Formats: sequence, structure tokens, C-alpha cells
Amino acid sequence: MSIPEKLGKYDVLAEIDRGSMGTVYLGHDPYIDRGVAIKVAHDEGLKNKESGDRYRKMFFNEAHTAGSLNHPNIVGIYDAGVDQDICYIVMELVKGVPITTYCDQNRLKPRERLDLFISVCQAIQHAHQKGIIHRDIKPSNVLVTLYDGRPACKVIDFGVAKAIQQRLTERTMFTELGQIVGTLEYMSPEQAEMNQLDVDTRSDVN
Repeated sequence: MSIPEKLGKYDVLAEIDRGSMGTVYLGHDPYIDRGVAIKVAHDEGLKNKESGDRYRKMFFNEAHTAGSLNHPNIVGIYDAGVDQDICYIVMELVKGVPITTYCDQNRLKPRERLDLFISVCQAIQHAHQKGIIHRDIKPSNVLVTLYDGRPACKVIDFGVAKAIQQRLTERTMFTELGQIVGTLEYMSPEQAEMNQLDVDTRSDVN
């Protein structure tokens, strides 16, 4: 799919990363003059006649869920929309590396690693208190960036998150009981099993 140079008011500059739900581009907000990350849904998913509507709901799930959160260690959601039949989400641009990579590259001591881990736990706790289960916690979804020379974690990618509060569930519930969602290597046992018992907040903790 060819991506235009603009989506809504945002300039699309370069591809950053590619995932199962969409491709992330470096973008620019000309009105505020700041860099942003723009996640664009895969074209083939949207155009599938049988699952296109469901795919669209899955994609915008990230905007609905992460956009309801407000925590310094969770990526911020700025905007979302559809332009030229392209679904996109505009979010905070996090210039960082996976938490495991940062710890190893900087040879962090156990106490320093623990401090970063605690901040991740606080972010996930905030999400749980808001009724959001991330369901795909792994090193590549926890980035470490620097603020005034100090490391800070950012939890990203709420694309397969599940809302357990009624208000959000009506808008974002797209998975059926028994469907496997997430990254197998990092799933909790109950999330990886094909069964009729739905997961709860403990899946993020495991």
C-alpha cells in the first residue's frame, strides 16, 4: 500500500517499524511543530470482505484503550481517524529501545534494573485500575527512553488490549472466548490455552 505524504493534518515522513496490525511511521504535527508516531492499518486487512469491519475495530481498539489512560510510563495517544480510506492512529513518538536491550547495553546493576521494572509495574497497575488488560507485555513493547539524561520506561502497543469495564467493552471487545491473542513466547498459561475461560489482569502479571 502506498502511503500519502499527509494523513489528516499530519506529515508522513518515514517508516519506523512494521507489526501484525499495522506499520508505524515517523510523522510531524505542523500545527504544534512536534514529531509523532503514526500507526497505519494494513491495507489487506481492511479490504478483506469477510473480516474487514472486524479488523478495523481491532485496529482502533488501541486508540480506544490506550487513549483512556494517563500515565507517564504509558505511550500517549493524540489522535485517530480515517483519511483516503486509510485508518491511522497518532501517538507519542518514543525514541527508545526495548527494556532488555537498554539494561544489557548499559550494564545496569540489579537495583537500577529493578527501578525500571517497578515503573513498568506501576504503568500496568494504572491500566488495570482503568479496566484495561494489555495482553502482550514483552520487552519490545516496553521501551526505555531518556528524559534529561535519566531513563524512563514507556509501555506501548495496546493493539490487542482488552477492556473489562462495560463502557469500553462495548466499543473495543473484539475477541471471542477461546481465541489466542498475543505473543506466544510471553503469554501466561491461561492465555495460551484454547479454552472457554477468559483471561483477567493476572495474565499481564505472569
